[in-house]
Amino acid sequence: MLRLAEVSIDIAHRIARGGIDEDLAGARGVNSDGDGQKALDVIADDAFRAALQDTAVRYYASEEQEEAVVVNPAGTLALAIDPLDGSSNIDTNLSIGTIFAIYPAEASAAQSFLRNGADLLAGGYVIYGPQCCLVVSFGAGTLKYVLDPETQGFVLVDAAVKVPPSSSEFAINASNYRHWPKPIRAYIDDCVAGTEGPRGRNFNMRWLASLVAETHRIISRGGVFLYPRDSRKGYEQGRLRLLYECAPIAFVITQAGGGATDGENPILTAAPAHLHARTPFVFGSSEKVARISAYHDLPEHETSALFGNRGLFRS
Repeated sequence: MLRLAEVSIDIAHRIARGGIDEDLAGARGVNSDGDGQKALDVIADDAFRAALQDTAVRYYASEEQEEAVVVNPAGTLALAIDPLDGSSNIDTNLSIGTIFAIYPAEASAAQSFLRNGADLLAGGYVIYGPQCCLVVSFGAGTLKYVLDPETQGFVLVDAAVKVPPSSSEFAINASNYRHWPKPIRAYIDDCVAGTEGPRGRNFNMRWLASLVAETHRIISRGGVFLYPRDSRKGYEQGRLRLLYECAPIAFVITQAGGGATDGENPILTAAPAHLHARTPFVFGSSEKVARISAYHDLPEHETSALFGNRGLFRS
């Protein structure tokens, strides 16, 4: 954790000087999974991997690398990391971050990483924004640290982070509405219907295209985030990575009293089939996550009735 924190502090400083010393948003090709890479994606990946060479980390698996690598054959830990989450926002000065998951190292990288998120020893994220914060869980609650710009050290500011149980906010990319499954459309329709709909209250929609920023907002004031599977090619199993993004965020959120599912089943009970496996992802205030699961449990004819009778965005 000390090395992760040290690199994160360096990255925060580098981001603050972005455009002065270097173009951090410059294109650097694509990663092994076909997603576009920015300069900072590569810089962050190289920095974290190099910093872990003489630590207890045996295996290093990164969203930016095709395969896991051995960094210390004698190590006892396996680190999965999204070195720079939300890189499409680098040039817009919105909050971006780093997401990490730490597992016990097993005999092989596959055994170490292709397992349930419930096996996590630690998981968390760093958000690079107006404040640089580290939010982490070691399996006994969730902690929040803030980077002190004077001392350049992380200061514990909340030793028992709790996701607020209720909120009037939801986060989803509404431009994909026509591609969503019917239960997701029905849930969003009911939210958008406001006081005139079955929920009897008004809601606000948020969408930042930065998972760490969405998570930090939910940690701070509740709500729910949805990135469902949809009918587009390549999105049939969602778009976020189970290992690097969803499992550690789910770990932090559930340890803070929230919920995290694939829309129906708990994320932490799922094991990735391969390092870059994707999954639908719903997380946030536990009541909201449970309600979305309930929409999936409705019989098909009831879901269709919800969608057909109340849909505000009918296709």
